[in-house]
Amino acid sequence: MADENHEREEPIIRDKRRIDPETGEVRKPADSSASDAGADESGSHFEPLEGPDVETSMPPADGAEPEAEPAGDADGADEADAPDEAEASGDDEPLTVDDILNAAQAEVDEPTSEHLADLKRVTAEYANYRKRTEANREVERERAVGQAVAVLLPVLDDLDRAEKHGDLEGDAPFATIAAKLRGAVEKLGLAPFGEAGEPFDPQKHEAIFQQPSDEVEVDTVADVVETGYYLGSTLLRAAKVVVKTPQ
Repeated sequence: MADENHEREEPIIRDKRRIDPETGEVRKPADSSASDAGADESGSHFEPLEGPDVETSMPPADGAEPEAEPAGDADGADEADAPDEAEASGDDEPLTVDDILNAAQAEVDEPTSEHLADLKRVTAEYANYRKRTEANREVERERAVGQAVAVLLPVLDDLDRAEKHGDLEGDAPFATIAAKLRGAVEKLGLAPFGEAGEPFDPQKHEAIFQQPSDEVEVDTVADVVETGYYLGSTLLRAAKVVVKTPQ
């Protein structure tokens, strides 16, 4: 009963790991006398166990975390596989700067179909833009010139009336001025139209009087009261005429 009531003492376990978990340094081998001290008062004796399995499974002293196993095997495996990879890649020659430049130049010289399609689309859009711009520019030019020339139309009408009365014959100064003015407006693109005897066209003629006649089979201009003018392809003013109509 005395033995049962006697308080049992816990066995003492000594840390025999070769590497200190706190400092990471290799411990010096223990003296032979240290192994004899492993016996407790009850006469039990704990021999120090050696080996990597026992050392890693022993609880660390003072609550320190166990140190991870050295990765010597993994490194060894990598080193063993390295020659195979070197042999496998030994046939591939390293790329030089010239190789890279040649590859880039090849991509530039041989554009893909997508790039060609984009280039054609952009070219077509630019061509259409140029056509629209040129057409609009021509229209604006004719409009501006038309506004300037329209102011001179009454003067040109007076010259036509003077010519019908014979005031522009010979080398008179007035005839010279009239010729210069008509030449200047013609350079701007102004073209007169409307002559007696031409077919009547309601698109460019304005009939101010009609005369039934047996001499014509279709409507014909009998006399031009006011000359019409084109500015380029734009009708600036219709001609006012007298029309002969068939009976």
